[in-house]
Amino acid sequence: MGATALLCLLSFGNTFAVGAFAPLIPDIARAHDLSDREIGMVAAAFGLARMIGALPAGALAGRWLGRTLAAAPVLLCLGILALVSATGFATLVLGRFAIGLAHTCTMVSALTGILRDHRSGSGSFRLNVFEFVSMLGVLGGLAAVAMAPRAWSWNVSYLVASAPVLLVVAAAPALARRFGATPAVERAGPRRAALRDPAAPASSTVGMMFVVGIVLGLAWSAASQFVIPLRGTRELGLDRSGVSSLLALAQIVDLAALLPVGRLADRIGRGPVLGGVAIILGLGTVGIGVGSLPLFVAGCAGLGAGLAGWMLPLGVIRDHTPAERFAWRTGLYRLGVDGAIFAGPLLSGVLGERRAGALVAAMGVGAVVVGLSLLRGQWPRRSSAAEAHRT
Repeated sequence: MGATALLCLLSFGNTFAVGAFAPLIPDIARAHDLSDREIGMVAAAFGLARMIGALPAGALAGRWLGRTLAAAPVLLCLGILALVSATGFATLVLGRFAIGLAHTCTMVSALTGILRDHRSGSGSFRLNVFEFVSMLGVLGGLAAVAMAPRAWSWNVSYLVASAPVLLVVAAAPALARRFGATPAVERAGPRRAALRDPAAPASSTVGMMFVVGIVLGLAWSAASQFVIPLRGTRELGLDRSGVSSLLALAQIVDLAALLPVGRLADRIGRGPVLGGVAIILGLGTVGIGVGSLPLFVAGCAGLGAGLAGWMLPLGVIRDHTPAERFAWRTGLYRLGVDGAIFAGPLLSGVLGERRAGALVAAMGVGAVVVGLSLLRGQWPRRSSAAEAHRT
């Protein structure tokens, strides 16, 4: 099996557990008698672990890429088992935290593996192919929960929905062998790399991409990990299948848009495409936060369309980063994004379901502002090095 196919298999099997969690939030809250604040903390533990693990994962991927890739599904299995066997709030948080660590190892390492060979003219498309397969896994987790018998408890439903991770555990030795040797150029430390690329730390383009990633992470996490399941259940009267269907709608729209968006970004530039999808995502989250049921449904579709640009900032960062720094900078970028993924549901839980809707709507307005800034500023600006690389 080729390198990219192995990495896609890794992400596909591991993301079932990510997709299966959100529609089960109301059931978990009832089973453990959780307050809104505790629900937000359980959901946010995933993002906290991703945030804490991002830089270590980047450092590990730069030195021992194969081992990091092989360890991710094993850690995920431990997190799943901890979550479904939880006896209370603390163990729920612990299980979600372990799942978040596994996910950040998966994403940082896989993205490093994909972009280690940065072929010109197809970077956005290859990133979106990887994201496409990842979203198939998320959608598979959602579908498995939606189809689970109602008589099943939430933990049985979650365990069954997450079962594809066993395929990745079986493939772990192949991952370790295929990515075991990291080229010497990628093992250079960040300080040494900085001497070779003195303009990189001051790169306004890279900084702008960090801002875009953080805005996307905030909007996605608060909407999908808190407001959609709780507002949909409590205020709009949806059951588990209804919530799963709306979350699946976002994933289906995302899947439909991913490959065309990636191809379009390679043809006309990432800046205008990224600005457009940020605006669509922002409008969608406004509908999710404060809209009536029809706007709520339309907002879920808009959220999915906006998420089709999720990988574009990282492609821009790769264009402006020498190979020896990329694993480290990928971890740094994921630190910002995962910090936003942690903060979204945590803030929502502190505010409570009703005020969280207004927060999500405000995040949507912020995403629209960022999108307009991208379009007006004609970001990203290519550095001379990037231009030389492409030509």
